Amino acid sequence: MRDQLDPIIHAEARLRILTTLAELPPPDAILFTRLAKLLGMTAGNLTTHLGKLEDAGYVTIDKGYEGNRPATYLKMTEPGRQAYQAYLTQLRRLLPGV
Repeated sequence: MRDQLDPIIHAEARLRILTTLAELPPPDAILFTRLAKLLGMTAGNLTTHLGKLEDAGYVTIDKGYEGNRPATYLKMTEPGRQAYQAYLTQLRRLLPGV
């Protein structure tokens, strides 16, 4: 249905994740630990929501190293940016005057 908000994005935690990632200019990424701290989320909760976003193709999760320590990098994909913008557009249609 056209009036329906994307249920993948609509969950509060996932909306917060995408809103934060959307502020990064492409192709920048953020460390998993930094995002968890910014959002005040536990590693387990963040991992669960990132998995749903990754399955939808909205984010990429890349493992690498920061110095000699393992690090996980997160970034929004182009389809994720498009879905996020479509979500915001639809939300504005549903909430006139906002």
